[in-house]
Amino acid sequence: LAEELNAVIVSIEYRLVPKVYFPEQIHDVVRATKYFLQPEVLHKYSVDPGRIGISGDSAGGNLAAALSQQLNQDTNLKNKVKVQALIYPVLQALDFNTPSYQQNANTPILPRYVMVKYWVDYFKGNYDFVQEMIVNNHTSLDVEEAAALRAHLNWTTLLPASIKKNYKPVVQTTGNARIIQKIPQLLDVRSAPLIADQEVLRGLPKTYILTCEHDVVRDDGIMYAKRLEKAGVEVTLDHFESCFHGCVIFASWPTYFSVGIQTQNSYIKWLNQNL
Repeated sequence: LAEELNAVIVSIEYRLVPKVYFPEQIHDVVRATKYFLQPEVLHKYSVDPGRIGISGDSAGGNLAAALSQQLNQDTNLKNKVKVQALIYPVLQALDFNTPSYQQNANTPILPRYVMVKYWVDYFKGNYDFVQEMIVNNHTSLDVEEAAALRAHLNWTTLLPASIKKNYKPVVQTTGNARIIQKIPQLLDVRSAPLIADQEVLRGLPKTYILTCEHDVVRDDGIMYAKRLEKAGVEVTLDHFESCFHGCVIFASWPTYFSVGIQTQNSYIKWLNQNL
């Protein structure tokens, strides 16, 4: 990849659960990136300050999106990011009944139940809340903290008809406000970049978002693309009908599959054209 792009690639080894919990992961990537963006460090590694990109897949896509938002709001940064490339990013934990969550609830690799447990793990929460979160009891209409954020991920307006199909929103009238009280991180924009205010999205770099049809978080990426477009950001949404969460890694022996080659080539092509 580095040779194809004629670029220096830096992989940030942010700390993982259970060693640390949110928000330490985003703190790690912000610190590391700001260090690397210093002019003297870029010069040391022969990096063109005009060709800086941020990328990540899955949970890494979450951190890449949150990092881009953090850097965009930092007025002290001399070197800005040119592009962000998000591969099937995980972007919100407020609605586990988007069409993609409903459609792919039992899809292998990343079923809905596992995704919700990952979120609870990230926040060092209680597994007793998982079943209630699956039915959106944590963001019911009587949970005031979530009400103001609902419009930011209203998939009935953000998704095209071809994606919405005949799925219906799952909005509980009464739920369990205790979940948000115990896990307020669910509503933190650093963990859920999709719920950022429009002002935060303005000025973000040119963006590539890769989504897969057979993936619970498909709609996170599609909704984020729509919100970025509304904020005036140039966005390429690259959707793959036959692919699934994690497929990009299946591009080398012994898991050399067409879905991996197809998605990886498309990702690299976009970077070649835009970085």
